[in-house]
Amino acid sequence: MALYLGLDCSTQSLTAVVIRIPERKIEGVWSVNFEHRLPHWGTESGVLRHEDPRICHSPPLMWVEALDVLFSDMKRDGFPFEQVQAVAGSAQQHGSVYLSARAEEALQRLPEAKNLKEGLSGIFTRETSPIWMDSSTSEECREITEAVGGMQALSELTGSAAFERFTGPQIRRFYKTEPDAYNATWQIHLVSSFMASVLAGRPAPIDPGDGSGMNLMDIKTRVWAPRALEATAPNLKEKLPPIAPSDSVFSKISTYFVKRYGFSPETDVVVWSGDNPNSLIGVGLVERGKVTISLGTSDTYFGFMPEVRVDPAGEGHLFGSPTGHYMSLICFINGSLARERIRDSLGLDWDGFSKALEDTPPGNQGKVMLPWFDPEITPKVLEPGVRRYRLKEDDPANVRACIEAQAISMRIHSEWMGVKTKTILATGGASANRAILQVLADVHDAEVYQFEVTASAALGAALRSYHAHFKLQGNEIPWPEVVSGFTDPDPSKKVLPRSQYKERYQELIELYKACEEHALRGGPDPTPRLEAFARKYPS
Repeated sequence: MALYLGLDCSTQSLTAVVIRIPERKIEGVWSVNFEHRLPHWGTESGVLRHEDPRICHSPPLMWVEALDVLFSDMKRDGFPFEQVQAVAGSAQQHGSVYLSARAEEALQRLPEAKNLKEGLSGIFTRETSPIWMDSSTSEECREITEAVGGMQALSELTGSAAFERFTGPQIRRFYKTEPDAYNATWQIHLVSSFMASVLAGRPAPIDPGDGSGMNLMDIKTRVWAPRALEATAPNLKEKLPPIAPSDSVFSKISTYFVKRYGFSPETDVVVWSGDNPNSLIGVGLVERGKVTISLGTSDTYFGFMPEVRVDPAGEGHLFGSPTGHYMSLICFINGSLARERIRDSLGLDWDGFSKALEDTPPGNQGKVMLPWFDPEITPKVLEPGVRRYRLKEDDPANVRACIEAQAISMRIHSEWMGVKTKTILATGGASANRAILQVLADVHDAEVYQFEVTASAALGAALRSYHAHFKLQGNEIPWPEVVSGFTDPDPSKKVLPRSQYKERYQELIELYKACEEHALRGGPDPTPRLEAFARKYPS
């Protein structure tokens, strides 16, 4: 029996998933919540609160202490560490860790340390790490964008427009506000490469999946982009680890973990990646035509892409995929927020919400809503406010208007991907509602599966460790075979598109585009066209 370990250092917790090969079973799941298990760090949900709400940091020593706690839990449970063949990891994307020149020696001397926290204390030029939630770098985003030649140029170069949470703007802010500390920095790591360095006892590379979330990597060549580096901070290339393929083994595990927990000294450490690329593997998106839609606080739409395509509107992101291909990611802020607002405004519970959705016809008789309760990322809406067309605020049809708007917006704003979606894996709280899934199926003309995900990022990391270990031995397993048995959707939870509504939704999609054009750019009022649609499809 061979075991493969996947770790995920998320915002709130550190999680381990272990898979067993060739049985293709999940051996176990363990997790350490930072706030509850490590309260002395003073975090709320893993984040240090600041008087400026735009600033969100976390202490990197908390993450390494959690690693000791997690492995101690597993050891207490009798976990056979000696059977682990390889370990890979996932971490929250965009967060950065700043190491002094002392770090290299401290990593090498870990086997002599009492614990990870003690062994790695004092190695940081920045004691806390800005994470993905930090939005304090708007000025730096503008500066980088202008220096590279505009939003389109930066998107085509790095896969994304400049976003506050991305690593490049954070590095630039550090250089501007603390130049001495920046100059004293030996290496700048992502959370993923830092944690991989701890496991290996030596500096780890950055993979293209996480590197593409920095506004610093050339998305086509997967190397650091000189124009982006120069626009960000001086001598930056010398401070960044190299980029290495996601499926590469870069080290054996540190003797610290061999002595303390019983790992084999031959355990391979695979290059870590970000949580989004790992989740892509953890839900089985390894071939063309599949996407995942996560219906949560915000709705996210991400999928496999075979080649480089960037969003000309600068709203979506293109990241590297661990398969060597690419992945798209689009975020819609008004997800469950909008659904809950509509439910509450109509005085409904969720059963009543579902009934109102089912009692209204597909196309909603031309009643359209743009549900921008909060400022929206996709499309970019700085001034929030719900826009309604042929729809009164107290009309139960607001329910269908909201759900159809969300589904149509996803379809419209994913067209830049250039991939016809055949299968949608729906996750998140609202995915339990089959009426919502039916709208997704009809609008996208694709089969939809309710897909229950348990620690998808950590599972993706475990699958990556399995794949990389076999590849190192000259036996590269195709990715569909790697994920088979772990990510297969349940056929009983499939929702099929209804062909009788295909033409109706094609027309409504064009009308919805006209509503966005009217609301955002002052285009013609679409109401007369919506009235004609209602006459054509009265029920």
